[in-house]
Amino acid sequence: MSQILNALFNGLSVGSVLLIVALGLAIVFGLMGAINLAHGELMMLGAYTTFLVQNAMKPLGSPLFDIYILVALPLAFIVAAIAGLILEKGVIRHLYGRPLETLLATWGVSLILIQTVRSISWTLTIAVGLMCLLYFGGKFIVQKFADWERIARWANATLLALSIAIATVTGILLSKIDSDGLNRAWFSARNVDVTAPAWLRGGILIGAVQLPYARLFIIALTIICTIGVYWFLNKSLWGLRIRSVTQNREMSACLGIPTERVDALTFALGSGLAGIAGCAVTLLGSVGPNLGSSYIVDAFMVVVVGGVGKLVGSIVAALVIGSFSYLIGSGTFLMMFGDVPALASFFEFFATTSMAKVMVFAAIVAFLQVKPAGMFPQKGRTIDA
Repeated sequence: MSQILNALFNGLSVGSVLLIVALGLAIVFGLMGAINLAHGELMMLGAYTTFLVQNAMKPLGSPLFDIYILVALPLAFIVAAIAGLILEKGVIRHLYGRPLETLLATWGVSLILIQTVRSISWTLTIAVGLMCLLYFGGKFIVQKFADWERIARWANATLLALSIAIATVTGILLSKIDSDGLNRAWFSARNVDVTAPAWLRGGILIGAVQLPYARLFIIALTIICTIGVYWFLNKSLWGLRIRSVTQNREMSACLGIPTERVDALTFALGSGLAGIAGCAVTLLGSVGPNLGSSYIVDAFMVVVVGGVGKLVGSIVAALVIGSFSYLIGSGTFLMMFGDVPALASFFEFFATTSMAKVMVFAAIVAFLQVKPAGMFPQKGRTIDA
């Protein structure tokens, strides 16, 4: 019984991380209808931000090092939010109403982010920074001294081509320099470990059940994020605007609501929540460039099963899917039904992480055959019609 209770608690903490990821995805998908396959990579950026903050504060020693996770949380939110804002302005905004193109574009962005984390070094950073400086600086200068509207098409292409060419040559020249500091990858493809602060090690022993402090912290963080998102959407002015644009974009624009700014803010908020989830997942194990791929499919399943745009549905679906996946993959169900030969052999076959995902996915497909709009479908004249 104690092992079963421990497994239930661990599954709840996994579901809590999944909920933070799915909250941002549900907000973005509900407002824009955009399928952002790079959402998991924004979570990865939050995890690596936590790793960098840990390394930066480690020389400071205790007690400052023990609060690094509290410093990393807002920084992870900011880094992921800025990355999401750039993604929205540079890619998503130009693909509204084209879901297939949005899916493919964000998939490409996710691959770029994964390879960037694997390969990033000072040489790559200098080259990319130089390209951005030349392109945006050149665009600013041309706009000041020329009729930009008339020459925008060929000027953009020319500036971009010249910037990429100069940055590429600079990167090649820097790579020829025999300097390990310039050319050595910061992270590479290996996983990195984040050490939990002293106050998050150990746990509370209740009877025979061990409740780790780190997982309790994750559950508390999830509750805080959920309450914060609920308050923002229902009690703030921008939350009112987001809900208005979600229900009727055209009418909201007619009433003077800046829909483009609402889109950017919503995407930044959803991306920032992914960054917080990345910070939280570092307390569960090592993180690597492929971290986001482990959560993105589950997060989309949470959004679809819970009901698009429904906060309560996302909460219930995340906790159910996360807990169910962990209980199957950890062999808890096999232990519970070991006395029944048929069930024992069934759960033994699925008692791995990968096979548990297969079983959960099959169960969700069967559920959606019965309730295609999710557990908490949207209400309205269009939906009811």
